[in-house]
Amino acid sequence: MPEEQVGVVVKFFSKPSVAAIEVTSGSIKAGDTLKYKGHTTDFTEAVASIQMDNKPIEEAQVGNMIGIKVKDRVREGDKVYKVVE
Repeated sequence: MPEEQVGVVVKFFSKPSVAAIEVTSGSIKAGDTLKYKGHTTDFTEAVASIQMDNKPIEEAQVGNMIGIKVKDRVREGDKVYKVVE
């Protein structure tokens, strides 16, 4: 499946298991399938919800700093790809 890079992980919060992601291109919507890839990170997961400034949003645009709940640990600098159908 083709994928396009849409962001980069800026920080990971382990207690709520949330990745802080800076959107660098395109957009991210709830329901999108994202792939997290880095030195020791490699998993794919659907986006259940997106938050910005602790408020839920429908879609994140370039330049937004967002939080997405993730099932596995991610690390600073991990790349975030959107799986394109």
